[in-house]
Amino acid sequence: MGVSARSRRLSRRAFLAAAAASGAAAAVGPASATHAPAAPDARADLAARLRAAAHAPVLQKSLFPRAATISSVELLRNGRFFLVRARTSDGAVGLAEGHGPVLESAWPILARRVAPYFVGKDARDLDALVDGVYVADSNYKWQGLPFWASVASVELAVLDLLGRIAGVAVGNLLGSVRRREIAVYRASGNRGNSPEEELAYLQRVTEETGAAAIKFRLGGRMRYDQTTTRRDKALIPLTRKAFGDRVTLYADANGSYDVPTAVEIGRLMQEHGFAFYEEPVPFDYYEETKAVADALEIRVAGGEEEPSLRQFRWMIEHGVLQVVQPDMFYFGGMTRATRVARMAEAAGLECTPHMSGSGLGFLYAAHFASFAPAHGPHQEYKGTDELPVSSPTSPLRAEKGVVRVPTGPGLGVEFDPAFLRAARVVEG
Repeated sequence: MGVSARSRRLSRRAFLAAAAASGAAAAVGPASATHAPAAPDARADLAARLRAAAHAPVLQKSLFPRAATISSVELLRNGRFFLVRARTSDGAVGLAEGHGPVLESAWPILARRVAPYFVGKDARDLDALVDGVYVADSNYKWQGLPFWASVASVELAVLDLLGRIAGVAVGNLLGSVRRREIAVYRASGNRGNSPEEELAYLQRVTEETGAAAIKFRLGGRMRYDQTTTRRDKALIPLTRKAFGDRVTLYADANGSYDVPTAVEIGRLMQEHGFAFYEEPVPFDYYEETKAVADALEIRVAGGEEEPSLRQFRWMIEHGVLQVVQPDMFYFGGMTRATRVARMAEAAGLECTPHMSGSGLGFLYAAHFASFAPAHGPHQEYKGTDELPVSSPTSPLRAEKGVVRVPTGPGLGVEFDPAFLRAARVVEG
């Protein structure tokens, strides 16, 4: 059953009062956050907790009594699909799909700057490796989405390798698996169609997946005009009327608005009980994002384009976001995303990672949600792809609104042998 619009619109003032009464905002867990300025002592305490959360070890090294020296990291390509294969000196193998759309252009970064750094290193030092690759050979000069998506692609293969060595799922490498069935929201990638066409699409995909939550796009992607705004103002009430309270609604503006327009659209979303409002203004407009959040009661979500752990810490500390969304690829993988989730938990916020692209993105998001703290009620799902992969413990698709997390070691999936044989190594 859907949550009522009224219960979704918890005011931030009420949340702050409740948090103050309990002694600390972090004690209340993920909820609608407040943006009222914190007292100096409270701010200092939060800052200390965020620093501690960001620097705590992530990988459960106690699972590995012996070194797991990485002997090779290969980038493979079969058509539009990119895979990363990691091997150890004693023959263990890990395999993961990389971010195909990014690697189509950025593969030299992975092959020449990222993969070589991991070779010869102990995979048990993964926390240090995802930090060290950033500074090695002045790689920080290449920072940004192409670099961190390359790091994530390698890290996922190493996690699969480590999981197979230890005989445990990825979630138990980075924490403790708490949930095996992950509720999803079906995300639409459409923009520019009519409100009626988008509604028909949303109705079809929710019927196909059984999802009890959906997210659609607003604005024109980093711009808006009269046409896009007319669509937005029609689509917001239309979806609520069509789905009623049985479906949770989210919307993503992809940084389309200025502050006044963002606030206007946000108030319309509030009126119709939307659960969060993603990227109302351009992603790196931090002060403007906070201004929008301070003017609204609906929770503001963001962070998919953010590459900096320190900037996430600042946004969390200063109340810029209430739903924190590191992208599993764009931010550099599960290790770094876990640090953000821990900071969100320390601040009493929700962490619902963004998942760019399709392919196995839904699987990585599900594994992350299986163990991560501060997880939101729904994780992003954009459908599956034609990648030939299977699991004996999961259908690898959303059914009745949930994705079942594989229970096998590592990522818990196997790639079709013929597909792997046809893949070619991409030489740096």
